[in-house]
Amino acid sequence: MSFNYRRIVIKIGSNVLTQSNGLPDQVRIGNLVDQIAEIKKQGIEVILVSSGAVAAGRSLISVSDKYDAIATRQLLASIGQVKLINIYAHLFEQHQILCSQVLVTTDDFKGRLHYLNMKNCLEILLQHNVVPIVNENDVVSVTELMFTDNDELAGLIASMLNAQALILLTNVDGIYDGDPNLEGSSVINEVKGADIDFSSFISSGKSQFGRGGMITKSTMAQKTSRLGISVHIANGTTDNILLDLLNNKAVQTHFVPTKSASEKKKWIAHSEKSATGIVQVNAGARLALTSNKATSLLPVGITDILSDFKKGEIIKLVDDNKDLIGLGVAEYGADKAKESMGRKNQKPLVHYDYLYLQS
Repeated sequence: MSFNYRRIVIKIGSNVLTQSNGLPDQVRIGNLVDQIAEIKKQGIEVILVSSGAVAAGRSLISVSDKYDAIATRQLLASIGQVKLINIYAHLFEQHQILCSQVLVTTDDFKGRLHYLNMKNCLEILLQHNVVPIVNENDVVSVTELMFTDNDELAGLIASMLNAQALILLTNVDGIYDGDPNLEGSSVINEVKGADIDFSSFISSGKSQFGRGGMITKSTMAQKTSRLGISVHIANGTTDNILLDLLNNKAVQTHFVPTKSASEKKKWIAHSEKSATGIVQVNAGARLALTSNKATSLLPVGITDILSDFKKGEIIKLVDDNKDLIGLGVAEYGADKAKESMGRKNQKPLVHYDYLYLQS
């Protein structure tokens, strides 16, 4: 049985797009573009999140070791992004398809206004049958503004656009239950329901050209699937992978969606880096928040304000051990929260509609 999606986000990793010598693999990119064109013919909207700018830049210029890592990355990304988008534009043109370049940083997703502007931009591109090609803007991103990797960015885009599926193309067949290089290890075909601790059997090593490893992929995939979006991790170096995957004929790891979340909750779910305040709650509040019954965060359950915030900002909710419970939008600022802390019959600090819980 094939998957019946109307809108999908496809993330292509650096190791899929790049040859071992650092040059872009134009044949493989061409094959993937051919498949995306075929997918679009089926009436499916496609948003592409593509790595490879830094690797493309590395193929064009040599940089002395005397420059620091951030400056080198900025140089390679600035040069490489032009090459990468030109490759895509030429290949899509052969199918009479327009593509566009959308470069973003974490700052673009922090405020609700910026977030909605980004969403509106991508929506109008899709309405005009354009394939948006999204990448992190490494030219202006510095360490603290960076996404963990493009997997995190792809999850955010999938949530923002209410996609039915997110496909992560890497250079392995999926998530293995052991070392992929050892005999006896096999791909976990389906992840459903309860969380799995992938760290016990996933190598933490990162890919040659990318920033992210399989642990970050699996963590992001679990978070995204809990928001009602299917996540597929598959081997982008395999012939016909996208079409076979959508027809359920490919080896892959499929994270089955567990529930759907509102558009606001999807935004909040991916906003941990944007959080300003930190609010500590007691065991009773934690129990109430994590129960099956929908509830808001009331001041009576707050024990401490660990970091200040203003009305409308994203705040982290932590328990007695300072472990993260969830994220929410503050209905009022830290000063008023301190006055109401521990008291009954007060206005909720975080309304349920603006609350995202970790699990």
